Amino acid sequence: MNPKIAALKPTPFRKILIANRGEIALRVMRTAKCLGYGTVAVFSTADAGARHVREADQAVCIGGPLPSESYLCIGAIVDAAKASGADAVHPGYGFLAENADFAQACHDAGLVFIGPSPDAIRTMGHKAGAKQVMAQAGVPCVPGYQGIDQGDATMLAEAKRIRFPVMIKAVAGGGGRGMRFVPDEKSLPDMLRAARSEAQNAFGDPNVILERAIVEPHHIEIQVFGDRYGNAIHLGERDCSVQRRHQKLIEEAPSPAVSDDLRARMGATAVAAVKAIKYEGAGTLEFLLDGAGNYYFMEMNTRLQVEHPVTEAIAGVDLVELQLRIARGETLPLRQQDILFRGHAIEVRLCAEDARQNFMPQSGRMLLWKEPGGIRVETALESGSDVPPYYDSMIAKVIASGATRDEARRKLKTGLDDLIALGITTNQSFLGRCLDHPVFAEGRATTGFVGAHADQLRGSTDEGQERIAVVAALLLHVSAIDPNYRRQGRTLAHKLSIPLRFDLDGKKTDASLAKAQGGVFRIELDGGSHELFVESIDASSVRFKYFGVVETAYFARNGANLFFNYRGSVSSFADLSHVAVLRGAAAGSDGRLRASMNGRVVSILVKGGDVVAAGQPVVVIEAMKMQHVHVAPVAGTIGKLDLKEGDQVTTGLVIAAISAPQTM
Repeated sequence: MNPKIAALKPTPFRKILIANRGEIALRVMRTAKCLGYGTVAVFSTADAGARHVREADQAVCIGGPLPSESYLCIGAIVDAAKASGADAVHPGYGFLAENADFAQACHDAGLVFIGPSPDAIRTMGHKAGAKQVMAQAGVPCVPGYQGIDQGDATMLAEAKRIRFPVMIKAVAGGGGRGMRFVPDEKSLPDMLRAARSEAQNAFGDPNVILERAIVEPHHIEIQVFGDRYGNAIHLGERDCSVQRRHQKLIEEAPSPAVSDDLRARMGATAVAAVKAIKYEGAGTLEFLLDGAGNYYFMEMNTRLQVEHPVTEAIAGVDLVELQLRIARGETLPLRQQDILFRGHAIEVRLCAEDARQNFMPQSGRMLLWKEPGGIRVETALESGSDVPPYYDSMIAKVIASGATRDEARRKLKTGLDDLIALGITTNQSFLGRCLDHPVFAEGRATTGFVGAHADQLRGSTDEGQERIAVVAALLLHVSAIDPNYRRQGRTLAHKLSIPLRFDLDGKKTDASLAKAQGGVFRIELDGGSHELFVESIDASSVRFKYFGVVETAYFARNGANLFFNYRGSVSSFADLSHVAVLRGAAAGSDGRLRASMNGRVVSILVKGGDVVAAGQPVVVIEAMKMQHVHVAPVAGTIGKLDLKEGDQVTTGLVIAAISAPQTM
């Protein structure tokens, strides 16, 4: 045996602290418990009642709600491990998972870090250095510039050499932050300023690199594992092309764009790279695949990925278990020839965001949560769960697998339709439209998919809107009814129609509702008359017959706001029936500016008595790592402002009232 290998020692452990939150922590705990390990959760004050806290064997509070006060505090996490008696730390797949200083701090404290070495994280976490290492290992890289000179003149010269269009990318991070597409020379100065500013704010490093933009490629990543004895394998590829703001939304394995031959070549390239850097643990090499079948290295993620379940589904391997075995010092239990891929799997990321408003993050309380049967759901949610404004907007992953891609897609679409997530606006309907779109269904979606079909995917057409509005009018009334009204003998007979007014997905709608005999409701809407027969109502659903079809709509009410799922389409609306309009407000507006999300006020741009124009910025609110400017809905005079910077606001809270300016 090689004497260097013989000198390596195992690193056994018994109790694992998971340095992350939510579904990530729960996923790691599930495998850890199956293998007989004790588990420790860490949590912020915002997560004190969260599922991952309750389901761990032990839990330690590590600070305040902001990530910088808790989940990113290396010292607090190491102290929590010592206090709980944990002898190993799993970083999850976010926050500190790719932080070399964290890995080093764990090693220095005598804790087993379940991941690669600090040196490997440091080397591959720096985009410029990683590309140099990969190029030396024979991995094809996108032509670009990774130099030290960050001057504007140098950047312009290098961009011309590379040839436009080019991509600007932050040296020190990922997730779409510090990334800009530059179509031409004229756009470069502004894009450089924006990318540097975002990179500085996100990673504390304003430096960037340039790459030639591969227009509308497939985003392909190869899952790899290496052990401390020099063994390495790949577990095939995932296609992560469906993205918004350079962040993934849908992932699948295998990729519909990768042939068996190409898979073998890309896999061999990835394994060679892992061996070249003596990599230990789970990792992912990310590539761009152009239309001609050429692939180019982008970066390496030195951690487990969010989308790892699709690989588990087709390879039949628990990737977290592999991580734990490698961290203990075991050799890889699989050889490349042992790995067989079966079927197809697709995952969607359910995010608390509003696709109609450029994917603006949302937060608040999940009033009603019901998971579908027959497919895999990774989440920490339950009815009544709070979704804080401080963390990433992803709140669940939904995964389906089948013998074929179409079977997996069909099962996932049905499961997604059956998922009930009400109380917070999510991208559920958007994801369903993505799965149904013919470009995705045929396996032709590239990184340009969302941008090219934005209107269709966001549901901007009027198709089916009348039917949804009719059901909304019914729910506006029946959601306030005692679920036991039939048993108690209430007839709810109305001699007169009830006038209704509501804002449905941003569109103000007027209707009237009357209760006829025998459970029939008559709704007048846009000059048409509609009849629905209500069979039953409970606290969260109504079953009714409409145009001869019996079906169910699920709903949850939060004050004047009501959320509902009807035929897999999720909508929300506000009851405006009793809302007074401010004096002088423009037609169609009540003159009130409301918070579009839960968040923290970071800037107030006006004061009481100021005259503002419609569309003028008034308040800036920060939520889920992003800042959002709230503008005046009408022109007029700002009333008294009771806000101050640092205040926490909730979705729908009136943050400013605007009335028409006084005229002489």
